[in-house]
Amino acid sequence: MPAPIILFGYKRPAELDQTIQALQRNYLAAQSDLYVFVDAPKKLIDEPKVNQVRQLVQEIRGFKSVKYSFAESNIGCADSIIGGVSNVLTQHSSAIIVEDDIVTAPNFLDYMNQCLKRYATEPGVFSISGYTFPFRRPADYQADTYFMPRHSPWGWATWADRWHSVDWSIADYDQFITDREQQRAFMQGGTDLVRMLRRQMEGEIDAWDIRFCYNRFKANALTVYPITSKVQNIGFGKEATHTNGYNRYRTLLDSGERRTFRLLDNVAVTDYYQRQTLQRYSLATRIYNRLKTYAGMH
Repeated sequence: MPAPIILFGYKRPAELDQTIQALQRNYLAAQSDLYVFVDAPKKLIDEPKVNQVRQLVQEIRGFKSVKYSFAESNIGCADSIIGGVSNVLTQHSSAIIVEDDIVTAPNFLDYMNQCLKRYATEPGVFSISGYTFPFRRPADYQADTYFMPRHSPWGWATWADRWHSVDWSIADYDQFITDREQQRAFMQGGTDLVRMLRRQMEGEIDAWDIRFCYNRFKANALTVYPITSKVQNIGFGKEATHTNGYNRYRTLLDSGERRTFRLLDNVAVTDYYQRQTLQRYSLATRIYNRLKTYAGMH
């Protein structure tokens, strides 16, 4: 049976509608259970849009089953996702997670389920990403996937044993933040990772994904990525929680025609794609994109 899908929404009915429609067009939608979690409004001004989202969720069709949960008080993005995924993964061995700003290709669920099955017993694989930058594919590269020491939260999947192993408090943070060698090792997934973790631990941001990524690092595990992106993020703009700026993540969305994929057997960092990814997350690239944001580009 296909893994269940977990969908998170809040106050973006237009984006959520696109996300739902794209999921409904997936080949495996009718065979998949869907769990939907909607947070309660944080401010009174958010209430009308949250109500629109709740109405939209109650009208969802096209899946094997649809179960939804509406929070009675505002939980916040990070705690909402942690709680929702934890709830579903006490009932299932794996799950596919999508937020309300992700448009998926028709073969997204096929790709996710094949990866979940293939790497279920591989502890060196911590999660599966549906997103990838539009990297040029080497002519001699045969696989449809690559491995990176970095988690991606845009249309992803994991297993219950990996998820329940996460220490959300990051109990060893004080030791890590004084250990330069450990920090260099963590940044093999991107030079921005230590800074994001520091901001989370100092209360500047409220994010679950950097904590999940840190636990991936502590487990000495990797994330599997597709060569061609199975998702597109449509959430950049003023309503976004963490992506209000220049969209440097535009990619080429898979046409969705292929339904079977050549998955790597050897679980190890893919050198070429790691180099390409590190360039995208380099300080110079981040500064360049920040200037684009200041210039009003989106």
